[in-house]
Amino acid sequence: METELLAELRALKHRVPHLAGGLVGSVDGLLVAHDTHGTEPSGLAAMTAASLGLAQRLADTTGQGDFRESLVRGEHGYVATYAAGGSCVLTLLAHPDVNVGRLHLEARRSARRIADLLTDTLAPKEASESREVG
Repeated sequence: METELLAELRALKHRVPHLAGGLVGSVDGLLVAHDTHGTEPSGLAAMTAASLGLAQRLADTTGQGDFRESLVRGEHGYVATYAAGGSCVLTLLAHPDVNVGRLHLEARRSARRIADLLTDTLAPKEASESREVG
């Protein structure tokens, strides 16, 4: 699974000019896969989970529904986080001259593909476990 996730991260980086890197992390802050350079990925995955908790509460408290994405704009670029199924998130780092519309478009597509990859990977295991129990 990690190979497929890395391939998706690299393809996304190829499709979005000025994208510096990204990672897939669990909502609990564990690193699943990354293509980051110059940023410590485990720490970024943990910080993403912390900010995700706040973003989820903010969306819920204001009646906006389930978390979908967040965007932080800093002086030197962007940090964007997208829901990738119910258990993982896609976090991307982009330079300040990134086309934010293109970033959102491509990242949303990648987040759906990542969610599908994770579901496909987990589904056969769950099916075999239920056969073993029954």
